[in-house]
Amino acid sequence: MKTYYYSLLQPILFLPQITNADMNPVTNGALKSKKTSKKPEYSRFTQQELPAWKPILTPGWVITSFLAIAFLFIPIGLVSLFASERVVEIVYRYDQDCVPEMYRGNVSAYIRNSLTNKTCIGNITVPKKMDPPIFVYYQLDNFYQNHRRYVKSRSDKQLRSAAYESSTKECEPEARFNKSGDPVPIVPCGLIAWSLFNDTYNLIKKDKVLNINKKGIAWKSDTKVKFGSNVYPKNFQSNDLIGGGKLNESIPLSKQEDLIVWMRTAALPTFRKLYGKINTSLEAHDTITVVLENNYNTYSFGGQKKLVLSTTSWIGGKNDFLGIAYLTVGGICLFMALNFILLYVFKPRPLGDPSYLSWNRKAVN
Repeated sequence: MKTYYYSLLQPILFLPQITNADMNPVTNGALKSKKTSKKPEYSRFTQQELPAWKPILTPGWVITSFLAIAFLFIPIGLVSLFASERVVEIVYRYDQDCVPEMYRGNVSAYIRNSLTNKTCIGNITVPKKMDPPIFVYYQLDNFYQNHRRYVKSRSDKQLRSAAYESSTKECEPEARFNKSGDPVPIVPCGLIAWSLFNDTYNLIKKDKVLNINKKGIAWKSDTKVKFGSNVYPKNFQSNDLIGGGKLNESIPLSKQEDLIVWMRTAALPTFRKLYGKINTSLEAHDTITVVLENNYNTYSFGGQKKLVLSTTSWIGGKNDFLGIAYLTVGGICLFMALNFILLYVFKPRPLGDPSYLSWNRKAVN
C-alpha cells in the first residue's frame, strides 16, 4: 500500500509552482500581450491629431493657385532669359590648334617635352560690345577634380599656418621630397596643388596689350583665413614628375591667388576658373590676338582647354537654364489652369458639403 500511495504522490511533488496569476486567464493574457505588443504609446503627435490646416481644394482655389504661379514665374523667366541674352561670351578652344603638325600623331610627346616651343597665337572676334569688367576664364573639360582621392590629397593645416609645415599625412604621393636622402615636406603638398593649371594668356588689341588684372580673383575668406600669410612654398614641383605650374617661393600662399582659385575644387568634370579681369571695353567686331603658352597637359586623359571671355549681368554669367526653367514651370501651370477652367465650365461637378468632414463635425456626446 505504501508503494501505491508513493506512486500517486510522486508526480505531484515534481509539478512547477502555480500562482494565482497563472490560474487567472485574464491577468495572464494581459501580461503576455503587454510584453509582446509593439503598439506605441498614445500621443496626439503619433496619432496625427494635432491642430492642422486642412484646406478644401475647390476648383476656384486650384485654378487661382495655378494662375498665381504662372503669372509669377513667366515674367521672372522672361527677365532672367533676357538678362542672360545680354551677356556677351566668347569661347575659344585652343588645345587642338596649338599642337604643331609634326606632333599631331604623338601629342603626349609634345606636351611632356620641356624643350618644345609651347607658344601659340590665335585670333578671336568680338561679336558685340563688351563693357568692363570683362572676366577671363580658363575652362577644362573631362577633368574630374571631384575624385575622392584627388579631393582628399591636401593639408588644410599646412596651408593655414607655418607651424603645421610637416602635416602631410593626407598628401601622398606628393607629400615629401627626398633632398639628399632626407625627406622634407612639400609646401603646398598634395595632388591638387601639384596639378596647378599653368597655361598663360596675353591679349593684344590693335598692337596694344590688354592688361589682365589677376588681383582680387579669389574669395576673401580663402585669402584671409584658409591660406596663411606666413606660409611660403617649399620644395614645390621638385620631384621628377612635374604636374603643373610652379610657385614663387618669395610670395606667401595668401598672395598667390592663382593657386587659391585652383585649390577650390570643382564639382563637375567641366568647369571654369577665373584667370583675371579686363577693365577695358571691347567694341563689336574687334579682333583680339591671343598669345598663349600651351603648357598644361590635358591630352593624356582626353581633356579640352578653352579660353573664355565673358561679361556679367545681375544674374551672373550666361545661363539660359534658369530662365527656361521658370518659363517651363509657369507654362505648365498656365496650361493646367486653362484646362481646369474649361473642365469646370463645360463639365461641372457638384461639390460636397464641407460640414460633413470629420474635422468639421461636432463631437457627439
